[in-house]
Amino acid sequence: MTTGKPLTNYTNESQQRLIKLVLFLFGDAINGYSPSALAKSLGCSATIVTRDMHNLVKAGVAERDDATGACRLTPRLPQQAIKVWTSIDRAERRLEESKQRFSRNPD
Repeated sequence: MTTGKPLTNYTNESQQRLIKLVLFLFGDAINGYSPSALAKSLGCSATIVTRDMHNLVKAGVAERDDATGACRLTPRLPQQAIKVWTSIDRAERRLEESKQRFSRNPD
């Protein structure tokens, strides 16, 4: 359905790249990745990765390993993923309880 108005494009390349970077970092939360590997995966320069990582570090969701220089996630986002799984488990238990309640024979 069109309204005659031009469609607004709210896509922001920097924000999209930052989201891709975070998702990529989930691939190795323990060892992390070198800035050059991140740049290659995102198709951008190491300078851009350095700026993006600075913002992720400032937000508390990523860090640089002092020993290796690798970039990795802090526990902050993976902990949120655990919350999602906990919520799903809780929902599954409630669903199973409901199934059992509705499948009982009436007295």
